[in-house]
Amino acid sequence: MREDGTGLAQARTDLALARTDLANERTFLAYLRTSLMLVGSGVTVMKIYAGDVAWYAVGIALIVCGLLFLLGGAARFARMRRNLRRDGQA
Repeated sequence: MREDGTGLAQARTDLALARTDLANERTFLAYLRTSLMLVGSGVTVMKIYAGDVAWYAVGIALIVCGLLFLLGGAARFARMRRNLRRDGQA
């Protein structure tokens, strides 16, 4: 470490970038978990109420929402990771 403290400052910056990257991954996993829950709920509704058209539509809507949620989470994850790589040169 240099006497002027730049080594310590760089280490803190690197650790902050690592923490932010890990937080980004945790957020993506939360999007994934929620997406799986929505898709699973949609499939369950469709199986339980197989004969009812209205419930079938609810099931389809839940599946579509789950997939859109996953796409939104993946896009957010990729955008944040790209910004972190660009700003932190990691």
